[in-house]
Amino acid sequence: MPELKNAILEKYAAAARRVMDGGVPAEACAETVCCGGAAAPSRDPITSNLYDAAQAGAIPDKALAASLGCGNPTALADLRPGETVLDLGSGGGIDVLLSARRVGPGGKAYGLDMTEDMLALARRNQSEAGVRNAEFLKGDIEHIPLPDNAVDVVISNCVINLAGDKDRVLAEAFRVLKPGGRFAVSDVVVRGAVPEVLRQSVELWIGCVAGALEEREYTAKLAKAGFAGISIQPTRVYRGADARSVLAGQGFDVDAVAPQIEGKFMSAFVRAVKPAKGEA
Repeated sequence: MPELKNAILEKYAAAARRVMDGGVPAEACAETVCCGGAAAPSRDPITSNLYDAAQAGAIPDKALAASLGCGNPTALADLRPGETVLDLGSGGGIDVLLSARRVGPGGKAYGLDMTEDMLALARRNQSEAGVRNAEFLKGDIEHIPLPDNAVDVVISNCVINLAGDKDRVLAEAFRVLKPGGRFAVSDVVVRGAVPEVLRQSVELWIGCVAGALEEREYTAKLAKAGFAGISIQPTRVYRGADARSVLAGQGFDVDAVAPQIEGKFMSAFVRAVKPAKGEA
């Protein structure tokens, strides 16, 4: 999947550069990545309105402008003081910075990203926010550069969809978690079959849609990796109007395709636990 990976890298790098060159005003029409097309943050059905005012006020504007996720794992994950957190595909750093504040000075938040421009933006945001207990690492989520049993919580925000080898990503997440550690990610999940033409679109894969796992497949892959206590909780279910927004400008017959995916895509919070030693 080298072509897909390069396309993802180039698009996320461009998004980071755009933010560093002047930001993305909330009222402006800006190209987002997770929705795969041009949409203002207030209108994009996937990336909009994920963080409340208190959270938005706690991090730099550029971290919020670079947020390309589909959920808010820091709000849903039960982060505790002193824990170590790893964010897979950390982008501009919003979830890492919020996590670092929640785990406190006795804890640590790592961000992992493969894009140099996103890492540069994240480190700039970290410096501006004055957050000392965070560290941004370069690497692929299929090959996490941390030792076994290193973190208490793995979070991610609409990134696992982008991986070509999701089994490897989940196996790596399991490896770096401590026994009893928690997997708590926001992701786009599918219910039922979707038109194959969507699965074949690189642009929509980059936009977190075409690479989405069906919920039973997601559960099976987590179990295969060794996880227990698996649950998938919908946070947003996308309807026909949302589908039209996502598909606009992608070369599809929107009137024909949108009804076929009505209610089949959802943002969801995916939870699982690495069993403690001695547990099956």
